[in-house]
Formats: sequence, C-alpha cells, structure tokens
Amino acid sequence: MSPAGRVLNNSLVMTARSTRLSSRNVDAIFTSLMLPVMLMLIFVYLFGGAISTGTGDPYVAYVVPGVLLLCAGFGSSGTAVGVSEDMKGGIIDRLRSLDVGGRSILAGHVASSAVRNIVSTVLVLGVALLIGFRPSPTLPAALAAAGLLLAFILAISWLAAAVGLLTRSPEAAGAFSFFMMFLTYPSSTFAPIATMPPWIHGFAYNQPVTPLIESLRGLLLNQPVGTDPWVALGWCGGILLVAVGVSGRLFRSRTA
Repeated sequence: MSPAGRVLNNSLVMTARSTRLSSRNVDAIFTSLMLPVMLMLIFVYLFGGAISTGTGDPYVAYVVPGVLLLCAGFGSSGTAVGVSEDMKGGIIDRLRSLDVGGRSILAGHVASSAVRNIVSTVLVLGVALLIGFRPSPTLPAALAAAGLLLAFILAISWLAAAVGLLTRSPEAAGAFSFFMMFLTYPSSTFAPIATMPPWIHGFAYNQPVTPLIESLRGLLLNQPVGTDPWVALGWCGGILLVAVGVSGRLFRSRTA
C-alpha cells in the first residue's frame, strides 16, 4: 500500500474508533445535541418578542443560522476532550507502535466531530421547522450554505484538536465550548450589531462568526449576501490552515 493509501486507511480506522468512543459517552452526546436546541427555544419563545431585528421576518428565521454555528462549537468541544484523553491515557504510544501516524489520529477525531455536528445540525433544523422556520433557498444557495457550514465545522474541529493537544487535562479542553459560545454573542446571532454599544461594533463586525451567520441567513432566506460568503470562506480557510499546522507541531512536540 502506498504511503498516501496507508494514511487514508488509518484515518478511516481512527474515525470509526472515535465515533465508537463518542457513542458510549451518552451524557456528552445528549448535551451537544440538546443544548443548542434549548438555547434556540429559549431565545425564540422567551426573548424573541423583546428583540427587534428590523427585518420583518419572524425571530426564529433570524436566530436559526447562529444556532447552527453553536452546534458546531459544542460538537467541536468533544474533539478537544477526545484528543486530550488520548494524550493523557497513553493510547498514542500504542497507536504509534502500530504505525498509525499523528495525522491519521487527529483526522479521525476531526471526521468523527463532523459526523456528530451533521447529526446535531439536522436535529436543530428539524426542530426549527416545527416551530415556524421556513427557509426558501434556491438549490445553489442551499448547497453554498451547506458548504460554508461544513467548512466551519472542519475548521473549528481542527482548532479543537489543537486545543486538546495544548491543554493538559480533558476538563480544560472541554472549556473550548465556552469560548465558541462567547463568540456568538458579540455578533449578529441573536440581535443586530447596530443595537449594541458602539465600542463593540469593530470586534462584532470583524470576527469570523458574523460573516458566517450573515451568509447562512441570506442564503437560507433567499436574501442578498454580498461578499459575506467569501469573507466567511476566507476565515474558515485561514483557521483551518493555522489549526492543521499548529496541531501537527503540537503533536510532534507532545510525543517526542
């Protein structure tokens, strides 16, 4: 088998392993699936009536794109925890003795995270449809929205893998989800940025979450998106490149 084929085969095996391990952690699965749904219901039914978005659309249509990114944030925290547990438990040495490289181990965690995030995304969309979300995308727009969401999931999952290598305990790695949750608040997830204090506008407009949310919102609701998708894709590509490079270096230093 060629080196590339061996890496691919090992990555698929590591993906299956990570998926099996995730399926045994019922508490973590329940939390990552249900917390975004609960936040969406809370904002739609408890706070939505007091928030004016100025779009004329129901509040559920405004908030769903941001909740989809929350799903990715919560799901990626499981990647950070899984990588940290592998590093702490000594399983890495056993895998390396079987000629399984770091790229395959980390790619397995990332691919498993992508599977979990796709499931949680489908769940959130299903609940959103039940409570009144009515997307109206064209086929190209729907594919573009799915592609952007997948790009974000991959980027944030690789970043989570780097966090899992950087931290020294699974508990610390799990705090990654709180960081991702924070980024959604100073953005256009729950309310227009124009309604926020002026001193926060610069950060809110120029962080990675905002162009992603605006792109998903416009694509799903068949509204103009301008250059937001390209800005969002640039953010995802930049995060992905940095995260892959950093995680590779951290893995080598931790296992040297």
